[in-house]
Order: sequence, then structure tokens, then C-alpha cells
Amino acid sequence: MLNKTNLILASSSPRRQELIRSLNLPYTICVSDVDETLTEIVTPAEMVKVLSAKKAVAVYDKIRSEQKDGIVIGADTIVVKDGKILGKPKDKNDAISKLQHLQGAAHEVFSGIACIDLTTGKKIVKSQTTIVHMKSLQTDQIERYVNTGEPMDKAGAYAIQGLGATMVDSIEGSYTNVVGLSLSLLSDMLLEFGIEVI
Repeated sequence: MLNKTNLILASSSPRRQELIRSLNLPYTICVSDVDETLTEIVTPAEMVKVLSAKKAVAVYDKIRSEQKDGIVIGADTIVVKDGKILGKPKDKNDAISKLQHLQGAAHEVFSGIACIDLTTGKKIVKSQTTIVHMKSLQTDQIERYVNTGEPMDKAGAYAIQGLGATMVDSIEGSYTNVVGLSLSLLSDMLLEFGIEVI
């Protein structure tokens, strides 16, 4: 088993970088800068798989001529409630609206992970779903949270790894999946490339 293979994370997300760092494997960051709009209608699980693969492929194509070893990792996360995808808020009012939609109920968080081996071109793409139960919240609580600025670059307008954790009652499934990169799923996928995390 190889334990020193370099991981190349195709993401600028500080949350994903923090998670990948926790694996104690060598890694680098190479941002993909891909267009994340999809024209075809797909399920949320398919959507995160397509987008994570797009990110990984873009970085794979960018670096494969000069780098022959490593695993490129692309990831994507969306929040879904009642069939509606709640992306990153456009502004404070949008963040408030999203949180009012989520409060007092359960929603789903879908994350996709795509891994591509720079040596062989082998690609694996999978997704995972976590159900998040959010507390009932008053409008003034939501407004105070939005005024902290924390929700502004987060899918669904909250950060479970930050102050947003105070609004979450419980979760069913992987916590790191909600943060944006399921370490449980990723470690299983890396094992398919011969990389043992533990």
C-alpha cells in the first residue's frame, strides 16, 4: 500500500482544505475554476457527482503534463429541501430567506467526490447524503446569525462547523459530508487506489 501519494485538492474551500489536512497525507491545492452551471436536469446526487467530476477533470487536464503522480480530488456540496436546491446566498436578504426555509425542519446535504489517478487516469466518482434537522428559529435569531457574515459563502447559508452548529438539532449521517468533504467516503475511495488513510 502507498501512503505517501500526493493528494491534489481541486478546491479553494478553506473547510475542505482543513478536512484534507486532517488525513495527515501530503497534499497540494489546485483550484479548478470550472463553470458550475448544468443545463441537463439531474437528481441532486447526480448533480454533485457531475460537478465534482468536472472540477477534478479540469485540474487533471491542467497538471497531468508536468505531474505524473498523485490523486486529484474534486468535491461539490449542495443543500436540498423539498426538492429545492439552496446554493450560496446572493446577499443578506437571500441568506435570511434560505434560513427561514430551513428552520424547524429536516433537509438533505448532498456531497460528491471525484478522484482521478494522475498515473493511470483511473476515475472514481461517488456521492453521500446526510440529513440535517434544524431547530425552530426566530427571525431575529436568523438576522443576528446572518449579520455575523458566516453564511455568505456557504451552501444553504449556514456553516455546521461554525456558529451555525447552534442552529442544528441533529444529523443523520456523516458530519464531514455537511462540512463539504466526507472523510469516511473519501478514505474508502482512496483505498481503491491503494492508499490507506489508517
